[in-house]
Amino acid sequence: MAFRVIGFNDPIFSGLQDMLGVSDQELEKPANTPSTKYVRDAKAMAATPVDIKEYPDSYVFVLDMPGLKSEEIKVQAEDNNVLVVTGMRQRVDEKEKEVKYVRMERRIGKFMRKFLLPENANVDAISAVCVDGVLTISVQKLPPPEPKKPRTIQVAEEE
Repeated sequence: MAFRVIGFNDPIFSGLQDMLGVSDQELEKPANTPSTKYVRDAKAMAATPVDIKEYPDSYVFVLDMPGLKSEEIKVQAEDNNVLVVTGMRQRVDEKEKEVKYVRMERRIGKFMRKFLLPENANVDAISAVCVDGVLTISVQKLPPPEPKKPRTIQVAEEE
């Protein structure tokens, strides 16, 4: 009787890999390589496009949030002038149990974008509104500091 050593590259495992959604590359990668889920989540976070505009009195962030309701989006201002936008994109539950996706390109999962605000951003005056899948965040600017007036110093005479 002959014994055969079976590795993960053996054709016997190809069906199992397909069922589990595991690629050949994932089986051969080192243990410290990021998981597919982590990479997918990172891409979803980075795939939230944004336009940033500066006006004389404010900064405006415009983010695409298709299919999300305002209560599914969280906007926070952290202590060190960091604006954080987080949320979760979920796939709508299908009514039909036999549904089979032929192609899935719309990103789902958690998303997060962080923006370092300039020194003159007023983190106490931030507003956000979501209309037709577009989130607009307005950050008011602090007024410029008043220039210091020169101070006259009395010169004393020596006695």
